[in-house]
Amino acid sequence: MSHATDAFAAELPVVACVGAVVLDARGRLLLIRRGHEPGRGLWSVPGGRVEAGESAAAAVEREVREETGLAVRAGTEVGRVRVRGPGVLYDVVDLTCTLLDPEATPVAGDDADAVTFADAADLERLTCTPQLLETLRGWGVLPT
Repeated sequence: MSHATDAFAAELPVVACVGAVVLDARGRLLLIRRGHEPGRGLWSVPGGRVEAGESAAAAVEREVREETGLAVRAGTEVGRVRVRGPGVLYDVVDLTCTLLDPEATPVAGDDADAVTFADAADLERLTCTPQLLETLRGWGVLPT
């Protein structure tokens, strides 16, 4: 996640987005490998755009289901970043989410071409989207 800081970024249209911070019973973080740009081939938390009339909680639950097949219940906001995209500024609210079926197995779908639960060692070897690990570490939500 790169943070948009320049004056030009402030003039871009803002697109509301969500990200899901989902930990399984073993404390591993749910990640998807992006199947499309931006960030194709990079690992990130599930998420995407908030649709018209949709709450952040409803959007994050939908995005997790579409990208991983898992049902979650949205929890509290853990942080917010602004990420510059092609001609837009994504305003991403990241929410904690609880798995409704801890035994369910994730399956890649929608924008994801792979999905995994990653522990701390896995996170060190995966190529993640820019600033993802630093941001999540700063919010205190990474597996230890």
